[in-house]
Amino acid sequence: MAASVEHGLNNSAFIPPLESGDRLTRYEFERRYTAMPDKKAELIEGVVYVASPLRFRSHGQPHGQLITWLGVYQVCTPGLALGDNATVRLDLDNEPQPNVLLLIDKPNRGQAQISEDDYVEGAPELVAEVAASNASIDLYDKKRAYRRNGVQEYIVWQTLENKLDWFCLQNGEYLPLLADADGVIKSIVFPGLWLAVTSLLTGDMTTVLAVLQQGLNSKEHTEFVERLSG
Repeated sequence: MAASVEHGLNNSAFIPPLESGDRLTRYEFERRYTAMPDKKAELIEGVVYVASPLRFRSHGQPHGQLITWLGVYQVCTPGLALGDNATVRLDLDNEPQPNVLLLIDKPNRGQAQISEDDYVEGAPELVAEVAASNASIDLYDKKRAYRRNGVQEYIVWQTLENKLDWFCLQNGEYLPLLADADGVIKSIVFPGLWLAVTSLLTGDMTTVLAVLQQGLNSKEHTEFVERLSG
């Protein structure tokens, strides 16, 4: 009898592991994710995606380059916060863990906030994803979820195709930001955030940071910093 009761208690305490393809509520996703902290998983449009091991040149290195570029901008722009693989509670069907996010970390200024249990709640102003093997998720289901929830700018770096797309939310739709005659894309939401696209794709981070510095020296960036501090 005792053995039977113990067996029943063990069953009731069992938390199923997350598996790719599971269809879960956000609350059940978080319950299971908390029980398996050694893996990265995301909930996109109600479907679970468990990450595969990541390669260096197709993911780890470009991820680091995005962090370097956005990190310099964040350091030079007080009032912003930069996150690396932070969980974002977008809505009841979406809890992604974007590679990089940049948000306005000022009360009543930014779209997102940090919850009491230290998660991002709401839509960050900018999200960047490195898409190697999962380009279809980043460019379809995840892109749709980010758009619907109001992520203002969305960068997808497709490393296998050596291509970078930068979308800006305008009138409820993502439209591509195009490079100017010098091959530089300039953020609308974050003035002074300039990207020499070809240099990034070829790994020329010296030029990437030099062009970014030009953006940081611009009048638009100075005015943006003043607005954030006001």
